[in-house]
Amino acid sequence: MLSLLHAQRITLGKQALPSGRTFAKVGIGVRRCRRIVAATVAASLLLPIGASDAGWLSDIFKDKSKPGHSREHVTSPTRTARKAAASPRRHVERRAASNPDASKPIATLCDPAKFRIVVDVGHTAKSEGATSARGVPEFAFNLHLAQRIEAKLKAAGFAGTRLLVTEGNSRPSLVRRVTVANDLPADFFLSIHHDSVPNKLLEDWDFDGNKRHFSDRFSGYSVWVSRNNPDFKTSLAFAELLARQMKARGMTYAHQYTEAIMGHYQHPLLNKDTGVYSYDELIVLRKTHMPAVLLEAGSIINRDEELKMDSPERRDIISSGVAAAMKQFCDSRSATHPDVAAKAPSQDHPAQDHPPQDHPAEAAKPEAGSR
Repeated sequence: MLSLLHAQRITLGKQALPSGRTFAKVGIGVRRCRRIVAATVAASLLLPIGASDAGWLSDIFKDKSKPGHSREHVTSPTRTARKAAASPRRHVERRAASNPDASKPIATLCDPAKFRIVVDVGHTAKSEGATSARGVPEFAFNLHLAQRIEAKLKAAGFAGTRLLVTEGNSRPSLVRRVTVANDLPADFFLSIHHDSVPNKLLEDWDFDGNKRHFSDRFSGYSVWVSRNNPDFKTSLAFAELLARQMKARGMTYAHQYTEAIMGHYQHPLLNKDTGVYSYDELIVLRKTHMPAVLLEAGSIINRDEELKMDSPERRDIISSGVAAAMKQFCDSRSATHPDVAAKAPSQDHPAQDHPPQDHPAEAAKPEAGSR
C-alpha cells in the first residue's frame, strides 16, 4: 500500500523561469499550474488502493507462529487505508452516482478453489478479550479454534482461506480487520469468538490458589449478523446454515441475549430455533464489503463448557460444522447466475456511520474497562 501511495504522489520541484523574465510576469501561469497540480493531487488521493499493491497484506497472512506468541506482522495499514475502511459508504456513494446499480450486492458463482474466506481470530495478544473461569485469555481459545477451522475449510476445497491474526489494541484492530478483508478483497468474512457475560452476573471462586470469576448460569453458542452489512441477505443465509450445523451436532444456543437481565446487551433474536442474533453496529460485520458472520462458539466463563471448548474434540466438531455450512453455502451460490443482483438489505435498517463497537458481550468482559 505504501508503494502505491508513493507512486500516486506527485513530486513538486523547482521550475526554472524563462531567461530575462521576472516572477511577477509569469505569476498567472504559475497560479494556474498550482491549481492544476493541487487538483491532480486531490484526485490521486481519492483513487482506490488495490490489495495487490499493498505490500503489508501478504505478510499478514504468512505463518510465523511461535509458541506463546501471536503471528508477526509488518507495519499496520496507513491512515488513508483506515479512513477508507471506516467509511466504505463514501466509496459506494461515488460509484452509485455514476452507476445506480453499482452499490447493489451481486450474487456470484462460488468456486471453492477460488472462494476467498477470511477467518478472523477475535481479539489480539495485547487485548485478549474475556478471561475464562480458569484464567485463560479468550484470544487463546479463538486462535486455536480458528486455526482448526482454517484447516477444515482448506481440506474441504476452500484453498483461498486465510487466517487473520491482528495485533494491537482492541478498537484500532477492528478497523484493521475490515481494511484487510476489503482490500483483499475477501468473498466472505467469518470472525471467531468465545462468549462471556456482563460483570454483574459473575461469581467468585478459587482455582489453583487464585481468585477467579465464573457464571454457570449461561452456556451455548450464538451466531451474529448485522442488518447494516451491504449484503445482509447473504450473511443471514450463511448464519442460518452455520447455526443449524451447530444444533445438528448436539449444541444449544445461548438464550440470554433476549433476557431483561442483560440490560443494554439485549439484541434481537432473528431465529429462535437456531440462535441467530443481529448486532447492527458491530464494525467487523457492518463495515466489511462482503457477507460477514461472527460465531461465539461457546461460553468460557461457564466452568463445564470451558473444559469442553478447550478440548480438541469440541474444536473438531465446531470446525466440521463450519466447513459443512460453507460447503452448503457455496453449493447454493453455484447455481446463481453472476449477473443476477441480490436484493438489498431492508430499508428499515439503512447503513449508518457509527463509531467502532465491540461485540455485545465484549464490553461486559472483565478486561473491557480499558476499551
